[in-house]
This record gives sequence, C-alpha cells and structure tokens, in this order.
Amino acid sequence: MRLFAARLTACMALLLATTAAFAQAGKTELLWLGQAAFRLTTPSGKVIMIDPWIRTNPTTPAEYKDLEKLGKVDLILVTHGHFDHIADAPALAMLHKARVFSPGDLNQTLTVLKVLPPELAPRMNKSGSVTPFADAPKIKITAVRAEHSSAYVWRNPASNADEVHVGGEPVGFIIELEDGQKIYHMGDTGLFGDMKFIGEYYKPDVVLIPIGGNFTMDPVDAAYATKEWLKPRTVIPMHYGANPLTKGTAAQFQQALGSAPVKLIPLKPGEKAEF
Repeated sequence: MRLFAARLTACMALLLATTAAFAQAGKTELLWLGQAAFRLTTPSGKVIMIDPWIRTNPTTPAEYKDLEKLGKVDLILVTHGHFDHIADAPALAMLHKARVFSPGDLNQTLTVLKVLPPELAPRMNKSGSVTPFADAPKIKITAVRAEHSSAYVWRNPASNADEVHVGGEPVGFIIELEDGQKIYHMGDTGLFGDMKFIGEYYKPDVVLIPIGGNFTMDPVDAAYATKEWLKPRTVIPMHYGANPLTKGTAAQFQQALGSAPVKLIPLKPGEKAEF
C-alpha cells in the first residue's frame, strides 16, 4: 500500500511538472483592438486587457465590441484616465471580477466615486511592481513613467453633468511574463530622456509604442525612441487611426525606422501577433 501511494505521488508530481512545462511552452498572443487597447494572453493562459476602449472605438472590429463575448479577462491595466484608455475598464472589471491596476490616484478616484469597489481597484504607483496571480507568480507588472496628462471625466448621475476628477500621473507598464519575456506598453507619451533608462534597466523585448502625434509621439519621435533608447527585439505601433488629429501611420513609422535592427509588426485592429 505504501509503495502504491509513493508511486501515485510520483505520478502526480510528474503530471504537474509536465502540465507546468506545457504551459511554459505556450506562446504569448497580443490582439490589437485599436488605439491603445490590447488583449494579452500569456503563455499559461492568463488574459490581461490593456487600456480597453472597445465599444465606442471606431477602429475596433464589430466582433469584439460585445464585452460579454470578448472572452475571459483575468486582469486589467489602465495607463491613465482619458476616455480612450479607460472607457470599458469598469464594465469589464465588474463583469469578470477582475482587478484594475492604474495610477494610484486614478484608482482612488474610481473608488471614491463608487465606479469600482476597493477590492477591484488596488493602488500602485510609478516604479512599483505587483505579482497579481498567485498561481502564476512569475508574471510581474511594473509601472513606469509616461510623459502625458491624466484626468477622469465622470457623468454625475444626480446632475447628469460631466465632472472632471483627479486622474493621477500617467504611466506605462512593463509586463514580465512566465517565460521571461518583457512587454512594454508605453501608454500615451511624448519623448523623455528616461526612456533610455527604461531600455537599459528593464530591457523590454516587445514595445507597444504610440505613433499618432498631436497627443503623443509622432512616427519620427517614436522611431528615435525605438532606435536610440529602447532597442527592443520587436515593436508594434499603436494609438493612431482612431482620431483625425492622430495622423501618424505605420508606413511613416517604418520609413523613419530605416534599417534599425528591430522587427516591426504593423498590426491592423483585430489582428494578432504571437511570440
């Protein structure tokens, strides 16, 4: 009996190890939903929504606009309080009971206004890191600087009037995955010298970079940041095409990159990249 139990224990350990190894062998998938919205599926199957502006986003394909049909969501990241980044975060959070990580003062605004309950709006700030999944402890989220602004516009149900509330300071996110890959979602940002520090210290493998101009870097700025400071293996342009003021294009970005040793993946909304 003891021998049987020992063999059963050994078999279970082997099964768990095999399952873990299989999960680690999985690929990372990035689905671009337009503007700065991405659905990230990690090698072990965790689903992270980033800057989810979906239902009223003119570039989001129709098949993704129904939040209930979008699939499971385990975690939500919001870089700042502007509508085109946070619009659908509260609804997704309540639908899936998924926590939202955003600038700490923005989350405090969301809880004070009762947009989200405190348990779904934990606070963090720039340079802070969290490991949000007990069953996937290698996934780590770090908030880093972004050069932009942030405010949260809330429709007061009592007056039916819009109010502007504190949105905290904008951030970008370094997302370290189970397999060690690092994805840097830059949020909305202009050029700033500490991008060089972020590139040297965090060493992102994949950078999701705004190129639209007017509110953020344009293609030339974004190419400079990519070539001179960040130096990732792969770069994916975002935050263009949804607003007539964001006129930068992926073709202009590619031209500005020139012969830089970086793989450019110019996704269209609804397209996926795998790593």
